[in-house]
Amino acid sequence: MIRYLWAGPNTLLGLIVAPVALIGGRVRVERGVVELDGPAVAWLLRRLIPLKGGALALTVGHVVLARDERAMARCRTHERVHVRQYERWGPLFIPAYVLASIVAFLQGRHYYLDNVFEREARLEEERIYGRTPLNVAMARQASPR
Repeated sequence: MIRYLWAGPNTLLGLIVAPVALIGGRVRVERGVVELDGPAVAWLLRRLIPLKGGALALTVGHVVLARDERAMARCRTHERVHVRQYERWGPLFIPAYVLASIVAFLQGRHYYLDNVFEREARLEEERIYGRTPLNVAMARQASPR
């Protein structure tokens, strides 16, 4: 219960998008995590995420946003790592994530691919599935930084 309270402020931010998912999309709870997907969510992920082509999925607290059901299934393991990170860092996660991206960028590395939080999520996905996550392939199409 403590982990839900600690991540709660971020979860509330994620739930702001829930009504958008109801526009032709789906809202469900999967193992304690609210999952939202659909055309309106896909539009947000394509246009508001600073990666070429946007993101397939995004986690905010105990809320995972995905473009569609297939993207949710594909990204679930990766995004669950982010859920655990929110549980550890609580309201400090978003500032810590942004800071990790800035540090990577200032060191001449990629702000997304070399973000320590993303690396942890990719390692878990690679450990379980033995594959390079799809979000990495999308990010590699972006600029080298």
